[in-house]
Amino acid sequence: MPKVGMQPIRRQQLIEATLQAVDQVGMADASIGVIARMAGVSNGIISHYFQDKNGLIFATMSHLLTELMIQTAERRRALRENTPRAHLQAIIEGNFDASQVNNAAMKTWLAFWAASMHQPALHRLQRINDHRLYSNICCQFRRALPLEQARVSARGLAALIDGLWLRGALSGDAFDTEQAQRIALEYVDQQLGR
Repeated sequence: MPKVGMQPIRRQQLIEATLQAVDQVGMADASIGVIARMAGVSNGIISHYFQDKNGLIFATMSHLLTELMIQTAERRRALRENTPRAHLQAIIEGNFDASQVNNAAMKTWLAFWAASMHQPALHRLQRINDHRLYSNICCQFRRALPLEQARVSARGLAALIDGLWLRGALSGDAFDTEQAQRIALEYVDQQLGR
């Protein structure tokens, strides 16, 4: 019989082991056995909490997305000014937060994007994430720009964030978050006419 209160601890332990496994051996080779070994548990524990590897990958990506939302929301709450530019800067910084640009997270994101093209649950998660980013950006541009221009600017910034993140993840070098944030913010300033 499992101990009361153990479920959230065990789930987090398995999510961390999944991130570690994907970082070390890649998504394809991060089997339930490898992940269980890294977590120091039996294979059956993963089945108990997540049913299968797909369930564990879904939970791991949900964890990364939740961390992204938390980091972005904290930055937005801490703003000194309530301007579109300040909110857009917080969104940019949240997307390049250390929780999203460390090796394990970047490799997991890349594997997730590839898998989301074939697995409906992961595809839904990706669409939710994509829509959330676009709508948050569009909302801020809409405060300063006409609707159609705000939509175009939001699509451009979302693509720029994703593109900068992808180039950084694939470069093989340390991720230069300051440079990525600076490039994205320059785009914001151009769109806002600064």
